[in-house]
Amino acid sequence: MEKTLTQSFQVTYEYPVIFTEGIFESENNLLASLIHPVKEHIPPKVIFIIDSGVHQEHPELISKIECYSVYHTSRINMPINPIVIQGGEAIKNDIKYLMSILELIDEQRIDRHAYLIAIGGGALLDAVGFAATIAHRGIKHIRIPTTVLSQNDSGVGVKNSFNAFNKKNFIGTFSPPEAVINDTTFLRTLTDRDWLAGVSEAIKVALIKDANFFDFIEMHIKDIQFRNEEAMGKLIFRCAELHVNHIGNSGDPFERGSSRPLDFGHWAAHKLEQLTNYSLLHGEAVAVGIALDVTYAYLSGMLPVKSWHRVLNLIHSSGLKLYHPAMRHAINGRFEVLDGLEEFREHLGGVLTVMMLKDIGEGVEVHHIKESLMKKAIDLLASLSPADNRTSLARTTVGIEHGFTRTSNFPEDDHHG
Repeated sequence: MEKTLTQSFQVTYEYPVIFTEGIFESENNLLASLIHPVKEHIPPKVIFIIDSGVHQEHPELISKIECYSVYHTSRINMPINPIVIQGGEAIKNDIKYLMSILELIDEQRIDRHAYLIAIGGGALLDAVGFAATIAHRGIKHIRIPTTVLSQNDSGVGVKNSFNAFNKKNFIGTFSPPEAVINDTTFLRTLTDRDWLAGVSEAIKVALIKDANFFDFIEMHIKDIQFRNEEAMGKLIFRCAELHVNHIGNSGDPFERGSSRPLDFGHWAAHKLEQLTNYSLLHGEAVAVGIALDVTYAYLSGMLPVKSWHRVLNLIHSSGLKLYHPAMRHAINGRFEVLDGLEEFREHLGGVLTVMMLKDIGEGVEVHHIKESLMKKAIDLLASLSPADNRTSLARTTVGIEHGFTRTSNFPEDDHHG
């Protein structure tokens, strides 16, 4: 006789994304208020892990955290001094860094009521969050993002990951943080390169969700480029807000389906990062990926030429690139970057689902990509990028001149799930 037991339950997740300044000033109670006691009057253990790049720019940070913990000793039990660990994509590429975090958790007898607090860029937040998720099946973690990209995108979501098998984010978990704290103090010491790289994620989400936000970025791009804090603050807040709203309201926060709209431009970006051995920053790769997909949409007849021009001009005006030579790395005449399509499908499972652009603020999902047309899009971007990789956008009208014929809709496709 066949018998079945059916289990059904719901788990509610809620966490704040807080925008503030001076988080480690002793009188600032914000962080301390987010740490809950194990039992009444028994503070939990708290381990701080700092990105090496952040430590280099803020050498006083360790002593400030130590003073903060002493000042708030009724809420924070810090068993060891803050740990500095490799930042950047390198932390996600070498398992020794992951193991060092897990060993730290073991050595310090960190339990599920304790907290790991990660301070750094998106890669460090990914790695620490992943370690926190798999140790004891889940340790509480708090994120303190320190870059534009991690404050407006990667740091505010629910994903944690590690790279493996030459694939970005191959290993990972969905485990929301206890809180995200965006402190503007850390942005002031960013290099110009890191400051600008995060703008691409704002352009991305504006293109698929909010035409008015795109207009704002367009209007203020020079202020943003020249490090106007007010303009950048508005960009970060709106970008983060759109990401948070999508994750919470999409009905698929843990990506069980085959659709991932917020990864517009990312199928190529992830592959380009790998092809350049991660010398290309994630945000820089996303800018190129966006340029590629909007060019494909234009050549397909889906995206109006005026909108195509606006997107390329905004990326260019932001100081980001539209093209990278790695896009034309080829094996047996086929561009390697196109492998990113299948890797993207495989990562999500099911049918290939790629977000494309119908117009500014209006994304549309497609399930088939014509590789021959994508190759033409790559060639067109290459033609727009002179040897020094500065794009002359006065030449963006060459789409037809170069013999690239637009069709009224997507042609018969040769890449699909």
